[in-house]
Amino acid sequence: MALTPAPSSPPTLNLWKAGLRCVPEEVWGREDWEVLILADNHLTEIPPAIGRLRALHTLDLGHNALTRVPDEIGDLAGLTRCLYLHDNRLTALPDALGRLDRLGYLNIGGNPLDRLPETLGDLAGLVELRAQGAELRHLPTSVGRLGRLRELWLRGNRLTDLPAGVGTLHELRELELRDNALPRVPEALRALPLLRRVDLRGNRIAELPSWVAELPSLEKLDLRWNAVHDGAVAVRALRERGCVVLA
Repeated sequence: MALTPAPSSPPTLNLWKAGLRCVPEEVWGREDWEVLILADNHLTEIPPAIGRLRALHTLDLGHNALTRVPDEIGDLAGLTRCLYLHDNRLTALPDALGRLDRLGYLNIGGNPLDRLPETLGDLAGLVELRAQGAELRHLPTSVGRLGRLRELWLRGNRLTDLPAGVGTLHELRELELRDNALPRVPEALRALPLLRRVDLRGNRIAELPSWVAELPSLEKLDLRWNAVHDGAVAVRALRERGCVVLA
C-alpha cells in the first residue's frame, strides 16, 4: 500500500473506503501526517499509536465500527481543524478528549452515547459541535465553557432541557434541537444575543414564551410539529419584525 502524499499537498493520507479492518502499521511509522482520513472502512479499534501523530490537524474516523477511542487521542496537540468520530458504535468518549483545546470542529453524531464527558468544556477552541442522533439525555454542565462555539447541532437525541450554562455561549449563532423531547423552549436561550437560527421541530412544546420575541438577532425559528399555535403573540411579534417563523 502506497503511503506517499501528493507532492502538491500537505502530508495527507487518504484511506477512505479502502476496505480496512485494521490500520496498516506503516501509518504509524510516519509522524508528519497533517491529514489522516480513515473514514468508511470496517475499523473496530484505533491503537494507542494514534498519539504519535502530533502534526495532525484533521482526523476523520467516521463511518466505521469503533467501540472506543483510545486515551492517546488527547496527545494530538496539533489537532486544530476537524475531528470526525460520527457513525460508529461509541457508547462513551474518553475524558482525554478534553485535552484537544485547540480543536475547532467535532462531529460525534450517530453513536449510541447517552452522555458526554464533563471534559467537553475544556475544548476552548471549539466553534462547531455536531452530536445528532447520539441518544443524549442531557448535556454536561461544562458545555457553558465553550465560549467560542457558534454552531450546536443536537437533532435526534432525547433531551428534555438544556443546562443553564448554555446561556453563556454568547457566540452561538445556530442551534438545532429538532426531534428531541423538549416540553418548552429552553430558558437558557434568552441570554444568547447572536442567536440567528433555532430549529425546534418535532418536540413537545405547547407555548412560546414572550421573551423569544426579544432575542435581538433571531432570523429564523422553526416550530413545526409542536403544539404551538401559529397565532401566538410571540409568533406574531417575531414576524412583524421580519423573522421567519414556521409553526
